[in-house]
Amino acid sequence: MIDRLKKSVSKIKRAERSRFKLKKSGSRLRLVFIKSNKYLSCQIVDDVQGVTLAYATTSEKTFSGEGKSKKDKGAAKTLGKMIAERGSQKGVKQVMLDRSGMIFHGRIAAFAEGAREAGLEF
Repeated sequence: MIDRLKKSVSKIKRAERSRFKLKKSGSRLRLVFIKSNKYLSCQIVDDVQGVTLAYATTSEKTFSGEGKSKKDKGAAKTLGKMIAERGSQKGVKQVMLDRSGMIFHGRIAAFAEGAREAGLEF
């Protein structure tokens, strides 16, 4: 029980530390990636104005992923392309990726690859 608590507290600290650094350096917008048990979601946030500019999730009815699952690497790549298209409609080209304390591997890497292919720079 203590180890599980320690692990979750460490993850929260990592997320807060990285988010603080992103906000401090931040002339760019922040691209936030979120994993839940069933779905993936992301949003482009302007921290200066406190506004969410674009949002995309795999739970949308318009989402058509590469497979049956809505939380695998294929879904993450498709989600990256979706958020890049919605961001470009709002005039967003450069962002900073907020991983929320997670390592850049697997679904996060696939998400970033899809967003870069669709035109976002980070």
